[in-house]
Amino acid sequence: MAERITIRKAPGTWTVRSGGAVLAESANALELDEQGYAPVIYFPRGDIAMAFLDKTAKTSHCPHKGDASYYSIVNSSGTLDNAAWSYEAPFDTVAEIKGHLAFYTGDQVTVERI
Repeated sequence: MAERITIRKAPGTWTVRSGGAVLAESANALELDEQGYAPVIYFPRGDIAMAFLDKTAKTSHCPHKGDASYYSIVNSSGTLDNAAWSYEAPFDTVAEIKGHLAFYTGDQVTVERI
């Protein structure tokens, strides 16, 4: 698995924005690069305004990372269902992402380096 996934500190400071609000800002984000996929930025839970997130019942399983839990973003623009995910108990090979969340990006959610 180690050759399939690499995790490193994401250089610089990263933000998540949605509905005109900054949901996260971190100089301690991680970049997960999984073979066959675009790199994903994971934000430490302590750098996220968790008041904007509601845990949902959705779960999924990745054979390389473990079981994921999902969160909806709730802001002045409405609710974005299952817009973020977290591996609460990831496999040992990717243990660094424990306590971090990642976000689906698109028209209503941006993740960018500032």
